[in-house]
Amino acid sequence: MNADLPWHEEGLAPPLRRTVPRATAGSLPAPVEAALWRADQLAEAVIDVVPTGFAELDAELPGGGWPCRSITELLQAQPAVLEWRLFAPALRSVVAKGQNVIVVAPPRDPHLPGLRHAGLDERHLVWIKADAPAQRLWCTEQLIKSGACGALIAWLPQARSEQIRRLQVCAQASVGPVFLVRPAAARQEASAAPLRIAATIGADWELRVQVVKRRGPVHEGTLVLPSIPGGLAAVLTPRNAQPSRLISEVFADAVGSTASPATPRRHAPAH
Repeated sequence: MNADLPWHEEGLAPPLRRTVPRATAGSLPAPVEAALWRADQLAEAVIDVVPTGFAELDAELPGGGWPCRSITELLQAQPAVLEWRLFAPALRSVVAKGQNVIVVAPPRDPHLPGLRHAGLDERHLVWIKADAPAQRLWCTEQLIKSGACGALIAWLPQARSEQIRRLQVCAQASVGPVFLVRPAAARQEASAAPLRIAATIGADWELRVQVVKRRGPVHEGTLVLPSIPGGLAAVLTPRNAQPSRLISEVFADAVGSTASPATPRRHAPAH
């Protein structure tokens, strides 16, 4: 038998070819359409969120806040510098509900007067000391599994990608948000955390935030969030509230004095 015979000569029916129409908005059943997420769109939250307290940041996060039942990574160059300023507005709402905020292995002791000024009652703060990386990971995992945290902040500078993945799986059963504070160098590493934030402090006390990873289109640019440390806002003058302006004025004065023409010297006549 000739293998090149057409289908009809062998008495066989040709294969069926069906064209599947491309799904468009409104062409799917309502439940499917509601659950569908397109990568060029900012995802709608399918879980609860806690508002960050910064309207500009909420507008760039899926669901409009810090996600619960999920991990959020904060990447920064130096630990214990801006974490509380970034998280405090959200933690206030957690404490207001009578829930506990648990911190694991902060590099510096929490400053209780500063936390009170930020609206965080120390009676709802649980501080766990853990020095070794294995201890930090173990404590973080057990606390996530327990479901006893209104919010959890853990400093894990040495965590590996597979360990972050394990914590993300555990976090899906947690109630509140889970924040992992990691060094800025970890930005180059793969991470299973659905949300990754990089933050620095600007010259005028503000927080400069980049959304490194989110469920949605790539975020471009930097968010500038006003944030003066607790207690300073009441004592800073309008001029001191903008140190960058003072620096530019001093620099301009210094350049101006250097650029001013020097007084010409008078030379004595030759004899």
